[in-house]
Amino acid sequence: MQEYKVIGIMSGTSLDGVDLAYCYFSKDDADWKFEIRNAVTVGYSQEWKEKLSILHLKEAITFAKTNAEYGNFIGGLVKEFTDRNKLSVNFVSSHGHTIFHQPQNKFTSQIGDGAALSAASGFSVVCDFRSKDVALGGQGAPLVPIGDKILFSEYDFCLNLGGIANITSSVASPPAPLQEKRGEGIIAFDVCPCNLVLNYLSSQLGKEYDEDGKFARQGNVNESLLKQLNNLSYYTKSFPKSLGREDIEKDFLPLINSFDASTEDKLRTFCEHIATQISKVVVGSGQRPTANCQLLSTGGGTFNQFLISRIKQLTNAQLIIPDKKIINYKEALIFAFLGVLRWRGEVNCLKSVTGASMDNIGGAVYL
Repeated sequence: MQEYKVIGIMSGTSLDGVDLAYCYFSKDDADWKFEIRNAVTVGYSQEWKEKLSILHLKEAITFAKTNAEYGNFIGGLVKEFTDRNKLSVNFVSSHGHTIFHQPQNKFTSQIGDGAALSAASGFSVVCDFRSKDVALGGQGAPLVPIGDKILFSEYDFCLNLGGIANITSSVASPPAPLQEKRGEGIIAFDVCPCNLVLNYLSSQLGKEYDEDGKFARQGNVNESLLKQLNNLSYYTKSFPKSLGREDIEKDFLPLINSFDASTEDKLRTFCEHIATQISKVVVGSGQRPTANCQLLSTGGGTFNQFLISRIKQLTNAQLIIPDKKIINYKEALIFAFLGVLRWRGEVNCLKSVTGASMDNIGGAVYL
């Protein structure tokens, strides 16, 4: 039996904090098993929130400096986490924090310098998982699907409600929107913005996020805004496709801000938009029965009870809410697993998902 003890690190676009998950993986013949043995989320200080939220507007020297500083920062968190819990670790696998994601322009950038992280933590590091795929003509996203395929194969769909909602489908007969990719293996893509927009609107009410969706629940759907959101050009693009902060700032936020409606109405409308777009994927043309379809939901948006209720109603699927460790740390777990595959020299990025010219092995290694 082959065993790996890895710390997976994830920082999402919604700036909730840095997720560190101490994960154990074992492989016996063809079967992988996993366990999240310890995990913590370290919230960002106001200083780091400001640095990360405006870094894309800064000059090159500030970007380079912050990349190294952030690597040191994450490395320090890893050292503190491992020392405090007396953890035995093979290596660290870090997603970093996305600043730029423009695959159409052949680049993507996740800061958190691997050399600095390795030096500060004292461990080998695997990082920069997206660049190879983008260099091969792919979207570099989403990367989670291979983990979904191997570690969560019992579900028809794996939904992640993070800053951006993404979904993985491994059903034998996918619904209409996915038919064009049938036969190419697992299918996954970014569905729509999620917490990035919901948190942006919640900040106008003096809150970091809409707890349980209580503000959205108080609002009414603005039918005109909903229609225009659903008609945005992203939803007419063929697969593969992905969303970045740039797309949301260019297409979604200006449209939302152009409407003279209460923040509660905008939150309610955007929740409906998210649920509608997810239902289009799961239900498709309406010809596929979904009552027995299992939809696993993870990510921070899973705690938004109102949003979950709308997804459940519009999809009519069996919506599976796992334990809090999986909800909060599934992405960190899967990036730990991507690191294991990279360590083994095995494919960890699928062309059927990203549109790259070939399946590939992504990740830079700092020993």
